[in-house]
Amino acid sequence: MSLFADLLAAAKTSAIHLELRDQYMQDDPDLHAWRTGHRPDPADRATWWRDWLQLPADAVARGVSIRRLRVVSEPISEYIHYEYDGTFTNIAVGEDIRWLPRPQALGLLLPVVDFWVFDGSTAIINHLAGDGSWGDGETEGTDPALVATFVTAFEAAWERGIPHADYQPRLRS
Repeated sequence: MSLFADLLAAAKTSAIHLELRDQYMQDDPDLHAWRTGHRPDPADRATWWRDWLQLPADAVARGVSIRRLRVVSEPISEYIHYEYDGTFTNIAVGEDIRWLPRPQALGLLLPVVDFWVFDGSTAIINHLAGDGSWGDGETEGTDPALVATFVTAFEAAWERGIPHADYQPRLRS
């Protein structure tokens, strides 16, 4: 299993995820399908279910709260539009998702990396390349000061975030 899968499987109470980039994995086959007009049908689980969705579904079933915050530029990028269209899958497995347009993040001190924090004690730090690919991958962080910094930043941004059901992204013309 991956570091993420191991830590989420071991989580007892919470997992938080901060996403700060406007593009990720440009080689994602689902992104390419979306570009050609494919849209999964929320009513037809077979059109959107992916094996990795089982990990958060299992965690939520155990009582783990999973919150994801996406800090985005507006108008949103093509990739963020793709993510927005597919966020119903995260919601379906029990994640709580919020969106934070960058102007509303003004004054917040946010980390320069995407991260996960599990049970407030262990972080996964994502080291992505400029094009959004995995770059140098991920590292585990257990330094209490680093984890506390991540949690504090996340909670401050979360308070300003817009719940997915209420967020209306500004699209490119």
